[in-house]
Amino acid sequence: MTEKRVTQRGLWFEEFEVGTVYEHRPGRTVTEADNVLFTTLTMNTQPLHLDQAASEELPPFHDRLVNSMFTLSLLVGQSVSQLTLGTIVANLGFSEIAFPKPVRHGDTLYGETLVVDKRPSNSRPGEGVVTLRHTSRNQRGEVVAVATRQTLVRMAPDE
Repeated sequence: MTEKRVTQRGLWFEEFEVGTVYEHRPGRTVTEADNVLFTTLTMNTQPLHLDQAASEELPPFHDRLVNSMFTLSLLVGQSVSQLTLGTIVANLGFSEIAFPKPVRHGDTLYGETLVVDKRPSNSRPGEGVVTLRHTSRNQRGEVVAVATRQTLVRMAPDE
């Protein structure tokens, strides 16, 4: 008996279906260490992310908040193994990025992606442009981040 082998990968261009929502699991609980490390690695000196005493004095949150760029990076990262692992050529750009609710230490974030559009590339044979709408929700179901992303994805290889 020949064993069947399945290699984890993202989707080929042909496998993306406009209107499909992919739920990315498991979720990821954001820690204080995540926030401080990301913020300092990116040389962001914003006290809102690093200084508890100063943040307690700042309305309207009176607490440190998670760096929104970390939130965006986590959201995109959660989609990789399900959608683009080994099949993406490039990120072409982001648009319509919003952070409607803050993320705090201890929040668990769950990502999902809606395939908005796809078309074969006009300039790169064997590749196509896929537009993805990423949404992140916290453990209470509140939307904390949204972003639209255009990607260049490989078409399935001829077998």
